[in-house]
Amino acid sequence: MLGNHRSSLTRLAAGLMLLAGFAQGAAADEGMWLLNSPPKDLLRSKYGFEPSAQWLEHVQKSAVRFSTGGSGSLVSKHGLVLTNHHVGSDMIAKLSTKERDLLTTGFYASTFEQELKCPDLELNILWTIEDVTDRVNAAAGASMAPAEANTARQKAIAQISEEAQQKTGLLPEVVALYQGGKYHLYCYKSYTDVRLVMAPEQQIAFFGGDTDNFEYPRFNLDCSFFRIYEDGKPLQNEHALTWASGSKEGDLALVIGHPGKTNRLNTVAHLEFLRDVDLPMRLENMWRSEIKYQTFCGRSAEAFRIGKDELHGIANGRKALSGMLAGLLDPENMARKAAGEKALRDFVAADADHQKQWGDAWDKIANAEKAREPWALRYRLLNTGLSSDLYHKAREIVRLVVELPKPNADRLREYRDTSLESVYTSLYSPAPIYDALELFKTESSISQLAEAFGADDAAVRIALSGLSPREQAERLVLGCTLKDPEARRKLVESGKEAVWASKDPMIQLAIRMDPEAREIRRKFEDEVEAIERDGYAKIARAKFAMQGETTYPDATFTLRLAFGPIVGYQEEGRPVAPYSTFGGLYERFRDRTGEPGFELPERWIKGEGKLDPKTPFNFVCGADVIGGNSGSPAVNTKGELIGLIFDGNIHSLPGAFIYDGAVNRSVAVDARAIMSVLRNLYDAGRLADEIMGR
Repeated sequence: MLGNHRSSLTRLAAGLMLLAGFAQGAAADEGMWLLNSPPKDLLRSKYGFEPSAQWLEHVQKSAVRFSTGGSGSLVSKHGLVLTNHHVGSDMIAKLSTKERDLLTTGFYASTFEQELKCPDLELNILWTIEDVTDRVNAAAGASMAPAEANTARQKAIAQISEEAQQKTGLLPEVVALYQGGKYHLYCYKSYTDVRLVMAPEQQIAFFGGDTDNFEYPRFNLDCSFFRIYEDGKPLQNEHALTWASGSKEGDLALVIGHPGKTNRLNTVAHLEFLRDVDLPMRLENMWRSEIKYQTFCGRSAEAFRIGKDELHGIANGRKALSGMLAGLLDPENMARKAAGEKALRDFVAADADHQKQWGDAWDKIANAEKAREPWALRYRLLNTGLSSDLYHKAREIVRLVVELPKPNADRLREYRDTSLESVYTSLYSPAPIYDALELFKTESSISQLAEAFGADDAAVRIALSGLSPREQAERLVLGCTLKDPEARRKLVESGKEAVWASKDPMIQLAIRMDPEAREIRRKFEDEVEAIERDGYAKIARAKFAMQGETTYPDATFTLRLAFGPIVGYQEEGRPVAPYSTFGGLYERFRDRTGEPGFELPERWIKGEGKLDPKTPFNFVCGADVIGGNSGSPAVNTKGELIGLIFDGNIHSLPGAFIYDGAVNRSVAVDARAIMSVLRNLYDAGRLADEIMGR
């Protein structure tokens, strides 16, 4: 399960070319390519395929980005969207009740009227792309210090975004590419009326549980369907992917999705900070959270129902981060990265003008990473705040009433006019908030602050307010008035004076916690982000000078093209076939009977005879994906959907830093399996007919 993020490697040569810097042409099928700058020469020479402008526009406008951190695609002309079950599980959980747990039972709406409106889901479709690099960089004068230049660029970005929104009516986003080497303006069509159409049981969507997660072969129906509505009616969209009749080994799979974040262009010093400080810190938090959530979910059937989705997400993140750290702990990886960095620095040093322009970038980044080590944990915990949903809503209210009166360009970036609709969609969500889960999360996160900094720390004293963690959690949660969306709306509309006068204990805690959280955020932005942005922009220009602009930037949760053939690989001396089948699912079910994670829903047990055991279920391909790609369509050269990306194999886990074409594989649900179970197990023939255009 890729989730929102993404073992030792046995073959390093292909992916390590990129770790060493901008490669002269991508190694193997490596790459998360911009759709406005696809690798046409590579695709043509290697696969005899050159995507036309029409092909690229079609897949771009058929692709969907989920605000919850995943991807999807339009698969009918009536707003029907296909994504992963685990991308949609947050909404599925929010639409569930004690009496009807949709994660357990699954869901299918046989009519438009039965489709369930999601409480706070936003879907975006990328409509236009514009290079605004010169305009952003022009705002930062050459004599400015990095912090001042960063502020100037942010103000320029705010102005560009505001103008774009006024001109187009679309949702604008200025994205830093090549870590500041370029800036592109993306404008999206944005939709907030989204409804659940169909989701299978979580048991079959995540069959194999944590044991099989990031492994292969897999046997997962990790899919769900949503529908976009516009003006109260199903969206009538021009672009939608058609369903392919099938695929075979050796076929080229092209993946259109939104990879979240990679660090392949980072300096050695930056990677060392991630290896030695950031990833261990995050992993420790993951392990802590996973154990605590297991305890909470074990309290009762209802506790398991309301906590299991978050527990699955934490367990998935823990396994993914473990693989990422393993990749950075491999000394050969780091040695090759160092060699590539040295080659670029030698190129810069060989020219006096280049050295003057770019030569100080690496040392400045190294100094910034070293300097933040002592306060990295404090930044992470205070910037995140308490894990309580109610606390996050309280802090959102507190920050909104402070930020909104400011000029647009002077606000914290998430409260600028172009972002407010998304903020309000989340803040005023009618999704249920459960006292038991809120008490658990509030107590746990207050305890974590105390464990990290000690009881005498100023922030801990504020968080505890003279009480034990449990007593404070009860006071905050049981006395909170923010469970009603209208109460939240009224506070925001009343302004700062009313919010500061509120007797709500969660609001008052947010007011008291916010000053230090803001200050340490400012410290990060001025002393780390600004220096990274300035330094990486110089390094990008040096790489362009040395190698040209024939490669892709790091992932930024924006639309990308990845590709690779449907092909197996070797693991521990044995071949791994590219396809799994329905027959293989039932074999694994019987082999692992009674083991957690290997249960099958009753309809699958009773319906075994309705499925052809030879039908392909999941497949692997060489496309380069990462967290955020979950739900991405895999299409053939005709632009027809052949599969649905939902995971990577174990060798893909260091993919934030490296791609190894020999064994790195993305994992997809085969389109034939989805169509078969819709018709044969879920009585969803109407949905299948809509997909097929009937």
